[in-house]
Amino acid sequence: MNSKQVFFGLLVCIAALTSCDTRKQVAVGNELSLTRAKQTLDSLYQNYSAPGTCLLRENYPSNVGDYTATYLASEEQKNMPNQYSYLWPYSGTFSAVSALYEVTQDTLYKSLLDKKVLVGLEEYFDTQRAPEAYASYIRTAPQSDRFYDDNVWLGIDFTDTYLATKEDKYLQKAKLIWKFIESGTDDNLGGGIYWCEQKKGSKNTCSNAPGSVFALKLFKATQDSAYLKQGEQLYKWTQAQLQDSTDYLYFDNISLNGKIGKAKFAYNSGQMMQSASLLYQLTGKEEYLTDAQNIAQACHNYFFTDYTPEHGEAFRMIKQGDVWFTAVMLRGFIELYHIDHNKPIWILSIRVWTTPGNMPAMRKVFSTPTSPAITGTNGNGFSHKLPW
Repeated sequence: MNSKQVFFGLLVCIAALTSCDTRKQVAVGNELSLTRAKQTLDSLYQNYSAPGTCLLRENYPSNVGDYTATYLASEEQKNMPNQYSYLWPYSGTFSAVSALYEVTQDTLYKSLLDKKVLVGLEEYFDTQRAPEAYASYIRTAPQSDRFYDDNVWLGIDFTDTYLATKEDKYLQKAKLIWKFIESGTDDNLGGGIYWCEQKKGSKNTCSNAPGSVFALKLFKATQDSAYLKQGEQLYKWTQAQLQDSTDYLYFDNISLNGKIGKAKFAYNSGQMMQSASLLYQLTGKEEYLTDAQNIAQACHNYFFTDYTPEHGEAFRMIKQGDVWFTAVMLRGFIELYHIDHNKPIWILSIRVWTTPGNMPAMRKVFSTPTSPAITGTNGNGFSHKLPW
């Protein structure tokens, strides 16, 4: 999974904003993070937009004939040249624009969301199969696979947008998506959500951990206890099947034959951290707070590394890896910090990491030669020079 060109810009939009404790802090104490988020989103649309559409290219520079997506289940599909991005990277714009609107209340971002982001998103909406859901590629192309995790990320964004706006249209979309997620569960392995509708060979943490978060957010939005029950069940199933008992981190997947895929990705553990934090908020059960704190410490140990800049004090820096995974992991740290102000080390590490003086180190870790969003230059059509 390495569609870094699109995801890096969205990392800045999402991580910079979620590192703010409150909307007030964005306004008075975190202007630089907000500026980074706005400018990165501007550059994303300048460099990735597909003219005449609301869609985006998969990468920059666009190389339709040579690019292969490595995160799809179908060999045939991933080797097919496409004009537009797949659903997963496109959905990141929803997260970014929704976050910008939530923290600024600027109607510009609400308009961008409704008139561009969600218009483009509907190009992926598949009404030909039941239950309706979002497919991995646009519906005017040959039929593509539908992934439960892709739809979970969208469901979380629709629910967050509803909570920020109280507009029922977003909640209805979230509920529709949840019906699709429910269709991806069965009694194999004692429960859990599959990864792909067309390739039901494994149940993955990337479907179940955010699936739990999605259900818990739906409970917050509706007060329907069925969502709370489902969110807690998914959390416990994932913990029982996929947590590494030696370090509290999470493995990637379990096949129907019981074989564990033991890769450890930041977003998987981060989503379980967020789910545990939400469960503590909603139930008051101390076991969930303990779980969240244990996962946070494990993530801090495993996904961060010591770094000493040439000029400045040493700090813990996030290791090189898929930056979208990192951004989603940070959601877990932020959720925990909102309920655990006695454990500020997580936020301090994130804030030190994104301090302007440390940006050269961050660029070194995440840079690739193909993306101006990473190098921070204004060449090749980059609309703004980022402030680091």
